[in-house]
Amino acid sequence: MNARWAFAALLAFSALCARPCAAQPAGFAGLGVDASGFALPDPGRALVFPRDHGAHERFRIEWWYLTAALKGADGRRYGAQWTLFRSALAPNGPERGWASPQLWMAHAAVTTPDAHHAAERFARGGIGQAGVTAEPFAAWIDEWEMRGEGGDKGDGLGHLRLFARGEAFSFRLDARAQGPLVAHGRGGYSVKSASGQASHYYSQPFYRMSGTLDLPSGPVEVTGEGWLDREWSSQPLDRSQSGWDWMALHLDDGRKLMAARVRGTAPFLFGTLIDKDGAARPLTGAQLRLTPEARTPPTPWRVEVPGAGLDLTLAAVNREAWMRVSVTYWEGPVVVSGSAKGSGYLEMTGYRAPNP
Repeated sequence: MNARWAFAALLAFSALCARPCAAQPAGFAGLGVDASGFALPDPGRALVFPRDHGAHERFRIEWWYLTAALKGADGRRYGAQWTLFRSALAPNGPERGWASPQLWMAHAAVTTPDAHHAAERFARGGIGQAGVTAEPFAAWIDEWEMRGEGGDKGDGLGHLRLFARGEAFSFRLDARAQGPLVAHGRGGYSVKSASGQASHYYSQPFYRMSGTLDLPSGPVEVTGEGWLDREWSSQPLDRSQSGWDWMALHLDDGRKLMAARVRGTAPFLFGTLIDKDGAARPLTGAQLRLTPEARTPPTPWRVEVPGAGLDLTLAAVNREAWMRVSVTYWEGPVVVSGSAKGSGYLEMTGYRAPNP
């Protein structure tokens, strides 16, 4: 999801339209607008790998989203984000050339305890500047890339190398999966609202990360844990929903937890508790409680899964981890305490950012 609903793509890409753009449609960032002509998620469709690692151009929006909770050799905490969004202006069109309706946007960031660096890229589909291939897996925009290493005989995402750069940072990271892919919801069909809006959604939450962050103060060697989200849809939000709060957590006992709250007329909660062997338990609002300490990012959160004995508190590594890109949102690494310890990532969208 981890994040999702390519909200930023739909708004930022409007600047690339050849025709005047209409007023912002219904739902947060237009994600509740009617999806006539586009494909819709099918609860009876099974995920197929490695095919589903590639683009689904009949759907309106899609993303490849990796976050990494990292540590340096001195124990300092860091975070890294690599994201590629695809958005379609129309349900049909030529696959190649400037007339392709496919548009691309990417975000990259590095967070330290006292700084946050972010960058953004845009591309038009059909000319090779950005894209995704399923086999072998590769996702890129300009020189930024998330690429599968040759020789991966598993599901196609077992070993990735990532690179991105901005004005004040770059990173090269290696991601090696220590567990299986995980489908959210019912076999990858993930419901996002009481009225039934949904997406196809799966993750690789078991990456062991290593590599180098190049920062203004110099290079830092890091290790840690990573989480890749894959999601696609055409109308993932209800018209009344105004934003979301999403978290992906790595617990020290080996379990993983994805939990989210979509804000609207009434909050809609969903999540997945993942055992260390990859067995997934879908969570509904009746099984999950997400309580913010305050109304604005990056508020500490209390996260409860009573049936699993979890009562967790999340605290930001850096409270200033605002992504000040085309549409501002908060996203950064968090420390987990309470009934279990760990690390992870928090994303909060649809809030007003303070002046820098």
